Amino acid sequence: MSTFKHQPFWHFNRGERLGILSLLFIILLLLGFIYFIPISNKDTFDASSSEIMQRQRELDSLRCLAIEQQKPRRYPFNPNYLSDYKAYTLGITPEQYDRLKSFREQGKWVNSTADFQKVTLVPDSILNEISPYFKFPDWVQRSRSNKKRTFAERKPFSGTKTDLNSATQEQLQEVYGIGEVFSKRIIAKRKELNGFAHGMQLYDVWGLRPEVIERILERFEVKNPVPIEKMNINRASASDLSTIPGVSFGLAKKIWEFVYVREGISDFEELAKIEELTPQKLQLIQLYLLIE
Repeated sequence: MSTFKHQPFWHFNRGERLGILSLLFIILLLLGFIYFIPISNKDTFDASSSEIMQRQRELDSLRCLAIEQQKPRRYPFNPNYLSDYKAYTLGITPEQYDRLKSFREQGKWVNSTADFQKVTLVPDSILNEISPYFKFPDWVQRSRSNKKRTFAERKPFSGTKTDLNSATQEQLQEVYGIGEVFSKRIIAKRKELNGFAHGMQLYDVWGLRPEVIERILERFEVKNPVPIEKMNINRASASDLSTIPGVSFGLAKKIWEFVYVREGISDFEELAKIEELTPQKLQLIQLYLLIE
């Protein structure tokens, strides 16, 4: 068995010596490159450059725009008809909404931003955000701009009453609180019903306040009432009840279920237990119903 024997450098042949010297040269060259040539540690990506900052601002703008577009859009609304879901989306707490609901159930109305805050006790931060979208009835706006109106102009009417079924827009607008919009709505409701059967039907005119209706009935009355064919509430279906003006199918179904569960009612006052039936609406539907 042969063993490796150490040989002096000069015992290698010429080619081997050149190879060893070349290898040493390369090693020394690399060492010199490492130790003598400085290597820059500077980051070639400069996040603070004007171009990068400009792109970042553009991205931030697009992100803010996307967030803004995802927010629910707000439209003008009458705070008197605020629903619990709408109140939630506006940042109004359930306690604040319940105060407004209780206030409205008393037949009262808020007519200004100050009234709304007084009733609900919402903080200024919320009020300042939502109040620009408040839209009150036309007559409220007119009353604010006409503060010189005297008490004598608003005292109860004492003359001969006009037939509500023949009243013109101009005659209706003589009532304080009735302008062009409400006079048109009253006449439109009269056409829809083919004539009024009772003054209570004014409560079915959208947005018309109870106190304004009282003032109308001081000047007008139904002298030639349109006959109404009444239905027996103890036999009427939900579909039948939904034909009553101002009664939605949802409310009609609640009335029918209320009557059905009790196997009939003997007094209309029993219906007052239905939450959606306000005293005015209850009086209104009695024009179309009877109990047998």
